[in-house]
Amino acid sequence: MSQIKAAIHVIKLHLKQRGITYKDLSSRLELSEASVKRCFSHNSFTLERLEQICDVLGMTLSDVFIEVVQQEPQLEQLTEAQEYELLSNPKLLLVAVCVRDGWAFEDIISHYAISEHEGIQLMAKLDNLRLIDFLPGNRYRLLLTQDFRWIPNGPLERFMEQEVMVKFMAPKKNEQWMFRFYLRGRYSQSSLDIIQRKLNTLTKEAAALNEEDARLPIEDRTHTGLLMAMRPWEPSLFEQMRRR
Repeated sequence: MSQIKAAIHVIKLHLKQRGITYKDLSSRLELSEASVKRCFSHNSFTLERLEQICDVLGMTLSDVFIEVVQQEPQLEQLTEAQEYELLSNPKLLLVAVCVRDGWAFEDIISHYAISEHEGIQLMAKLDNLRLIDFLPGNRYRLLLTQDFRWIPNGPLERFMEQEVMVKFMAPKKNEQWMFRFYLRGRYSQSSLDIIQRKLNTLTKEAAALNEEDARLPIEDRTHTGLLMAMRPWEPSLFEQMRRR
């Protein structure tokens, strides 16, 4: 579906939600009802006419196109081939993480030792992998959901376990914990289900905040890691004291 057709589809949804009929719209636009129906039937609108309809809805064209982008399907999980491709090039993985966090192209090449030419090549590679749409002016549109998940026991998950999580739990000198909490207990299955639902909710809320903060300048954001995990587990110290 073209963006114009998608925009008209969004406008139709808003007209229906507000109970605005083609007859109502025709009187507001000073057109015949037949003309309005014909425009929607053939998807034939000038930009000026689309703006007039948006005015009736109390919206702008920008609002409509933002909804179009938000409604487009995004990747919730990469393929194994995509994960291996990212891991084959550390700079490609770095740029993938940056675009997922909403960094502007200029911020990436100014913050990291990546030249403009190299940055363009890396962005083009992410476009080929269909992680982004690389647009003119070194802009891009992210094709990943904010809360996308790695393949269980896949290349990225194994990399995170071996290279990232171990180091994350052992801060470098002068690195401070913003929050650290260890929870241990003996729970029923129903209680475990409740805890898991709450953790999933927190994950989605954190992803939404990351997406919202992507609009802020890079200097107003702090690169932060949040690790959440839950599994059946008993410390080996206690395990050794079990009665045999």
